[in-house]
Amino acid sequence: MLVGPCPGGSALPLEPGPGEGCADADAVPLLLPPPDEGPAVGLSSDPSPPEPHPVRATALSSTAATARNVRTPHLRRFSCRPRVWSRHHPHGKHQEDDIRRTAAWRWLPPLLAVLLGLWGLERAGADGRGGMWRDESVTWQVAHRPLGSIWELLGQVDAVHGLYYLLMQAVFQVWDGGGPATGGLWALRLPSVAATALAAAGVAAVAHRLAGERAALCSGVAYAVLPPVQMYAQEGRSYALVAAAVVWATYLMLREHWVAYATVLLLGCWLHEFAVLALLAHGVSAWRSRGWRWSAAVVVVLLLPLAVVSARQAEQQLGWLGRPGWQDWAAYGVVAVAVLLLARGAAVPRELVRVAVPLALLPPGLLMAVSLVHPWYVDRYVLYALAGLALLAGTRLAAARGWWPWLLVAALLVPFGWWSVWLRTPESRKDDVLAVAAAVRERARPGDPVLFMPSRRREWLLSSPELYGTLRDLALARTPAASHSLQGTELPTEEIWTRLVDAPRVVALLDPAGQPLDPYPREAVKRQTLASHFDLCSVDEVRGARIALYAQPGRCP
Repeated sequence: MLVGPCPGGSALPLEPGPGEGCADADAVPLLLPPPDEGPAVGLSSDPSPPEPHPVRATALSSTAATARNVRTPHLRRFSCRPRVWSRHHPHGKHQEDDIRRTAAWRWLPPLLAVLLGLWGLERAGADGRGGMWRDESVTWQVAHRPLGSIWELLGQVDAVHGLYYLLMQAVFQVWDGGGPATGGLWALRLPSVAATALAAAGVAAVAHRLAGERAALCSGVAYAVLPPVQMYAQEGRSYALVAAAVVWATYLMLREHWVAYATVLLLGCWLHEFAVLALLAHGVSAWRSRGWRWSAAVVVVLLLPLAVVSARQAEQQLGWLGRPGWQDWAAYGVVAVAVLLLARGAAVPRELVRVAVPLALLPPGLLMAVSLVHPWYVDRYVLYALAGLALLAGTRLAAARGWWPWLLVAALLVPFGWWSVWLRTPESRKDDVLAVAAAVRERARPGDPVLFMPSRRREWLLSSPELYGTLRDLALARTPAASHSLQGTELPTEEIWTRLVDAPRVVALLDPAGQPLDPYPREAVKRQTLASHFDLCSVDEVRGARIALYAQPGRCP
C-alpha cells in the first residue's frame, strides 16, 4: 500500500482511486514530511539529505507491473483514516494470496466429502449385508489377478480402465479386507472416497483463485453434497479419481503450471479417456496461451496409444449402450438452464464464468452429440463436469445477500437428503452381486449345473469364488483368467445343447423381466432348450436379477 502524511509526520495509508489498486506485496513506500518541513526526501541512512526536488508519484516499473498484472496506482487524495488495500476490494482484480496458507475453511469441503463418503459405505440392506453391483465386481476380480494376467486382459478388453485396475491391484496388495462379504468393500471404495475429498478441495482452490475465500468454501461444500458426487464417492470404479484429476488440472491451468497441468490431466485421461473432453473445456479460456497449446498437444499425443487400443474394443466394451434417450436430454437441459442462470449478473466474476460454464456443459454435451452416431454416452463418464456447476452455485451463494438464497438452499436439502439416503441402499444400483450369490447359495445344491443368461451375468458369481467353485458351469469353455477376458468364453452352440439336455436340473441366472434379449445363437439355444426340455419350478427376483430353477419334466421339488 502507499502511505502518506498526517499531522506530526505519522505514516498512514494512501487511498487509491476506484479500480486502481495493487497488491500489498507490490506496494512502494513513499515518505512525505509534515507540511512545515519542506519537500519530501527518500529513505536513506545518509544523515545529509539530498537536494530538494518536487514531490512526484513513485510507481512500479513497467516490467514488474506487467508481470504482476496490476495497474500503477493513481494519487487521488490523502486520508488519515487507516485503510488496507485488500485484494478482495470490489474495485480491484482478485489476486491469488498464498494458497498454501493454512486456514480452517480449507479443511471443511474435503472433510465433509470424507464424512459423506464413509456414511453407509457398505450400502447394507435390511438384512445387514453389504451390496456390490456388477461393475464393482469386475474391479474386484480383475484387480486380484496377477499383473501379467491383467496386462493380457487389457489387450483384449477394458483397456480404458487399465490404469485404474493396476492402481487397485496395488491397493489390494496392501489390504483387500478379506473379501467383499467382509471388509473388502472398504478396501474397494476408500480410494474413491479419498479422491472425492481431493476433488472437493480442488473445487475450493479454483473458486479461491477466481472469487475469494467465501466462494471457495461454498463451492467446495456444494460439490461435496451433490448426490451424483456422493454416489461415485462410494463406488469401486475410476470416476471419482478422474474427477479429482480434472479439477486439479483446472487449478494448475489457472496457475499456468503447464508441465504439472499436462501431467495431471494425462493421468485423468489414462484413468478414463473421456476426461480428454475437459481439455476442450479448458481451451475456451486458455486457447490463446502457448503453454496450454503445447500441453494439449502433449496430452493428445500420449493418449493416442490408449485411444487406438480402446477404439478396437469399443464394440465389445460399449455395444450394450443405446443412443441418449429423452431422459438424458431432459437432464442435460435442466443442468444447462441452471448453469446459464447461475452465470448471469455481476455476482459471479467473469473469469470464473469462462472456466465453469464450459466445464459444466461442453463434456456432456459433446459426448451426447457424438453418441447420436456412436452410442458412448453414460453420465458417469463425465462426472467431473459437476465441478463447473458447483463453482457457479457456490460463488453465487457466497455473493448472495438476504434470506431468500438460504431458504432456497434449505428447500433443496430436503430432496438432496432423501436422494443421499437412497444412494446408500443396494436398490440404488442396477443389481447386487452379493445378494444374488446369497440367493443362489440358499437354492442350489453342491454340483448343481448353473447357466448364465446372458453369459456376461457370470459376473454375479465370480466375486464369490467359494460358491462358484461348488457349481458346474454348463456353458463355460475357458475361465476368465485363462481366456484373458472378463467373463470367460463359452462352448459352441451344439455342446451347450448337449450338456443342457443331460442335466437333471438347472439353476439359471437371468436379467429382470422386460430386459432386451441377446440375439446371439448361444443365448437363443439356452432359452429354447430350457423352454422345450424343462419345467420351470420357481423364479425369484433378487435386486436386479432373476434366479430360476428348472428341472426335467415331473422332477420339480
